[in-house]
Amino acid sequence: MAWALIVTLAPLVPAVLATSSVESDAIRITALSTLDKQARSRVGAKPRVPLAAEASDLFKNLESLEAPESDPTPNYLRALAVRPDAVKPMAHLVRTVLYSGQLEPEVKMSMGLRVAQVLESPYVAAHMQRLLRASKRGQALLDPLKSAKFDAMRPADRLALNYAEWLTEDVHGVSDENFRTIREYFNDAQIVELTTTVCFFNYLIRFSEALNLPVEEWALDSTAKPAEHKYAAPLARVALISDAEMEATADMSAKFKDPKGPAAGWGIGFANSMRSMLRTPELAQAWMAYGASMRAGMKISRELQLQISFAVSTANGCRYCTLHQVLGLHRLGVDPGKLLRMQKDDTALTPQELAAVVFARKLTRAPSSITDADYGLLQKEFGDDGAFDVVLQTCNFAYMNRFTDGLHLPSEDEAVRVYHEVYGGDWKRSERDFR
Repeated sequence: MAWALIVTLAPLVPAVLATSSVESDAIRITALSTLDKQARSRVGAKPRVPLAAEASDLFKNLESLEAPESDPTPNYLRALAVRPDAVKPMAHLVRTVLYSGQLEPEVKMSMGLRVAQVLESPYVAAHMQRLLRASKRGQALLDPLKSAKFDAMRPADRLALNYAEWLTEDVHGVSDENFRTIREYFNDAQIVELTTTVCFFNYLIRFSEALNLPVEEWALDSTAKPAEHKYAAPLARVALISDAEMEATADMSAKFKDPKGPAAGWGIGFANSMRSMLRTPELAQAWMAYGASMRAGMKISRELQLQISFAVSTANGCRYCTLHQVLGLHRLGVDPGKLLRMQKDDTALTPQELAAVVFARKLTRAPSSITDADYGLLQKEFGDDGAFDVVLQTCNFAYMNRFTDGLHLPSEDEAVRVYHEVYGGDWKRSERDFR
């Protein structure tokens, strides 16, 4: 992969926010000028899944990022038409990520753009630039990203960009020292919102790159006309428990008791991931609703879904999610001997499992490296629907790994107990996590 630019940010506060000045340790950032050229070359690209017609009834009355008089349908929604029940939840999720919560929408758009630079995604870069061009505040955030000159940026804005870089590069990329600095600028609910924003764009980029979504001409050659939204900067230095948070917590608690739920029978109760997500209830509910719509249409087995999740989580070195996948596979009755071998290598996997796992690891580590041949192998093994499911499950854990281990969430006792029972020891990162 050719990188156009290595950016080393100067510190916001002494030493704490500086990216390494050693090039080999720096986070590699693709210049926006390079992404713009790549985006224009992607306008006529052939997507790896069919795109529904923009005039389809599926796209009527969707929540949009645009004003009613300017309401184009992006290709990521057109691609989702193969799972029609997921189109509205995804449209709701995108708008909720950007326009709900306590952080300014433009800050979150700039974070999405920064993630696109780290992962070299011309598709998402084109869309975030279009949105940022639409306001004075957005343009003020876009200009330094174009010039790579950050000295005049507000400290909190610059820190948000750094947070997006660190967490995208590595699920453990936010050091304790840097996290203490983040706490000086953001309260708990805002930190959850920052984290969710990074997680979402890691999802969307892997989705768009795995499917080779063509960049829409209107995304390149126009400025968004956003729908009106309200934003009020928070006054409190701590996050207040809101009515929405209390109501959402009660609602989620009831859902976790549903015997038909995806984690039913796991014995973990109200998962710690949900306890933390609910600091931003609108975001949590939008993510959960989208996830439920995707799971309902999946054609691959639940065991294969967990095998993919296990592969992504171990590739990222995510403790929380690895323990959850072991717990889930154990509850499904997977032979403990197979689980033991999976910790060491792939020899216990079936040919189908191996095909899914190899693709998932590649998409996890370098989303822009996925080729037509890679996706073709997946289609040959699973068919069109199954290949799409593998992509979705991989994207899901690009999101969850960064959320759970990025926030250092503690594992539930039952997950720890089963992992210890299967492997005879506590979880630790191994060289295999980085194969």
